[in-house]
Amino acid sequence: MTNNSLFPDHWDNADREEVLRLSGPIVIFGVSGFIGANLFFRLSSLRDDVYGASPNVGSSWRLVNSAIGIHRCLPVDITHPNDVNDLISRLKPGTVFNVAAYGGYERQSDVLRIHNVNYLGMLHLIRPLSEHGCDAFVQAGCSSEYGLNCSAPHESDELLPNSHYAVSKAAGSLFIKYYGRIKGFPCVNLRLSSVYGPWEERDRLIPGLLKHVLNGKFPPLVDRNISRDFIYIDDCLRAFVEAALTVCKTEPGLTINIASGIKTSLEEVAGIAGRIFDVKGDPGFGNVENHKWDSCDWSGNPGVALEKMGWQHRISLEEGLRLTGQWEMAATRITRFAPVSEATKRISAIIACYRDHEAIPIMHERLVRVFEAEGVEYEILFVNDHSPTEDEEVICRLCRSDHHVIGVSHSRNFGSQSSFLSGMEIATGDAVVLLDGDLQDPPELISEFLKKWSEGFDVVYGIRRRRVGPLHLQLLYKLFYRAFRHLSDVEIPLDAGDFSLIDRKVVDYIIKFPEKDIFLRGLRAWAGFRQTGVLYVRPERMFGRSTNNFLKNIWWAKKAIFSFSIKPLEYIQRLGAIMFGVSFIMGLYYLGNSLIYPPVSAKGIPTVIILILGLGGIQLLSLSILGDYLGKVLEEVKNRPRYIRSSVMKGNRIIDSPNEIREFIRSARVSARGRRSGRQVVGEECGQNH
Repeated sequence: MTNNSLFPDHWDNADREEVLRLSGPIVIFGVSGFIGANLFFRLSSLRDDVYGASPNVGSSWRLVNSAIGIHRCLPVDITHPNDVNDLISRLKPGTVFNVAAYGGYERQSDVLRIHNVNYLGMLHLIRPLSEHGCDAFVQAGCSSEYGLNCSAPHESDELLPNSHYAVSKAAGSLFIKYYGRIKGFPCVNLRLSSVYGPWEERDRLIPGLLKHVLNGKFPPLVDRNISRDFIYIDDCLRAFVEAALTVCKTEPGLTINIASGIKTSLEEVAGIAGRIFDVKGDPGFGNVENHKWDSCDWSGNPGVALEKMGWQHRISLEEGLRLTGQWEMAATRITRFAPVSEATKRISAIIACYRDHEAIPIMHERLVRVFEAEGVEYEILFVNDHSPTEDEEVICRLCRSDHHVIGVSHSRNFGSQSSFLSGMEIATGDAVVLLDGDLQDPPELISEFLKKWSEGFDVVYGIRRRRVGPLHLQLLYKLFYRAFRHLSDVEIPLDAGDFSLIDRKVVDYIIKFPEKDIFLRGLRAWAGFRQTGVLYVRPERMFGRSTNNFLKNIWWAKKAIFSFSIKPLEYIQRLGAIMFGVSFIMGLYYLGNSLIYPPVSAKGIPTVIILILGLGGIQLLSLSILGDYLGKVLEEVKNRPRYIRSSVMKGNRIIDSPNEIREFIRSARVSARGRRSGRQVVGEECGQNH
């Protein structure tokens, strides 16, 4: 697949020359969405001072499948004014395009979020830009601002918004008018009609229609008379550039319709698509309930756009559908994995890998099968803990073939606990699932984890009902968990390893714990929240032999006990008290006995030797226990990092610079925070009617 097939360009040389005239640097807010990503791809192909901003740049299915300037995409949420101020003061942009939006989909119904993103977010942008200076600010409005007055309205016609989304976008247009006309800020609001084309969200009309007609059939549709004014993405992008070069400077504060002026019914759209791709039969109109904002008389009035900035649409709906269909066929591998709904839960699977190169592809295949069957959005993080085998090469190949996969490599072997924590810092999911890379943790059990999670449990762990392996090891493991539970200061579940699902809020607490020598299954229990277990049989390794031996298991046991219990110190104290009492009583006995029966010879030497050796052994054992606790204190005081990442792999990109790795992790944390708090800016669909 060539870049041209994924990033088609239907501009002429004059259009490209106009991009070079834009004042730089250029910043696109909402870069992770449909319009924002297309704008970023197009401008970045022509100049190298184009930057993108969005909370979820690290997990956007559009951006991770592009090598076009993705290192210039920054994790910024426009609902956080401090983040915006930092970016603007650092880059000092000359041209800003704001296409960040929320509420353009029926599923995006959080009222506060709609106004925070669409109105307050724009306020957070314009205020610092007006202070630092900016040559052009183009705001992506929406024809939904007209609401009930949607029949070819002029820009001066009354706005009758019929949803919170429409109200927020209309308020934005008034804010643009105020800052442009009263304060002289070079800004313009573009009321976009129904924009479509490559990289559009999967559950929109055009991608859904084309997906079916390319397979020789029509999808179920709403009423045949529902109409729209369709604009192909290339024409929309030209409008942004034209606006920045013209009306931002000549008539700041203006609002302009970006439309074709052609009202097209759903029946006509289906007919054109069927004709282009030779699909016979009658579409199932009326088989899907109409959206609450649908109208049979929706079109735009492009007169001012032509008059003020010389813009008009060039690509007809028939040509646009043909071009979009060609892109859909070329991008099948990418769109197959594209998320469908923001409301879908996102799961991050974290796999600790060491000598697991043979098992990793099978693990990936089984995880994908489980997640697709469950209908959840997902990402898979393989953490290579400096394996001496081909783990890194196998993970790198998976990253290139599946954009859901993220690869992390450590600079040396830090252990599985550090590997899990390393992945948890990058994970963006609503919950994480921890698995060993040797396939002893069956991915199919995740379905049971998800059921328990949906019931309200924050932590769901696997309970090893039985292990496949030598009987003596099974007995020793069971003995350890019972001893650990008895000694621990918190309630530790029996026979539960690292294999677990942990909710995002618990993950956020765990990664903030400052201790260096970590034991996750203990931290998981210490954190509390609602926890439950799921029984399973733990199989043998599918490939190779376990890297754990008897001494390594003893080390694990000591690590667990000394991390979550001070009872060994209490036992030493009790033993010392008992020995002191016994010695004191024996001393009194021998003193009395020597006064009554004076010794006539040196008897009792064996008893003295035994006591000396016994007490000496107890003292050495006690000192060794104290030494283990002191060693843990020493490790914490050193304050060395728990791991060092040598590289992070995402798609075709390998990040090995420490600064870029930190920026990648920061992006992931902002995205995770946005998903959990409900403040994530989608950067989507400013041109979709609502």
